[in-house]
Amino acid sequence: MTETPQQQKARIRADVLARRADIGTEAQTAAAVALVAQAGMLGLVSGRAVSGFWPIRGEIDPLPLMAHLAGEGARLCLPVVLDAQTLVFRAWTGDPDALVPARFGLMEPRPEAEPVRPDIMLVPLAAYDGAFNRIGYGAGYYDRAIAAMEAENHQPLLVGVAYACQRVEDVPAEPHDRPLAMVFTDAGTELRPDTEGAI
Repeated sequence: MTETPQQQKARIRADVLARRADIGTEAQTAAAVALVAQAGMLGLVSGRAVSGFWPIRGEIDPLPLMAHLAGEGARLCLPVVLDAQTLVFRAWTGDPDALVPARFGLMEPRPEAEPVRPDIMLVPLAAYDGAFNRIGYGAGYYDRAIAAMEAENHQPLLVGVAYACQRVEDVPAEPHDRPLAMVFTDAGTELRPDTEGAI
């Protein structure tokens, strides 16, 4: 029986996440440092809203990169899961004490934090391919959040953040999927050929 795109994604996701789980502590620390070195690929970030994420389940750690971007004048924000369908973003100063525990093991800004519409999104992922298609974790939160912004004529720069070992040969892209502009990994930056003029 031929696999559906959803079944293919589930199989790829499971394979890649098992591979990611084998990354040791020293390699994780070095990878976080490697991300900071790629910050210049984003161009001038002063005054721009940059969404990151709180790393869970072995994800590469974007927090040092976010701290660097804040030092360059970026306005940080983090995703907040409102319900089973909705992901929004709220301002974050970079202070861990300003966050509260949330579902999935995440840390989120408090409800009173300012709503933010990101200009640049550092996007977590399970896998990606050479066409810059992304597999998330299956719930579709980012897909819906990006579609909602596009419906308001706002197109954030989508930057995948992952370990190089999460790259796969082919992701079964579906109509709702949006390709990433670039991917930051522990091995360096992969840039989609048509991205440079959009930065």
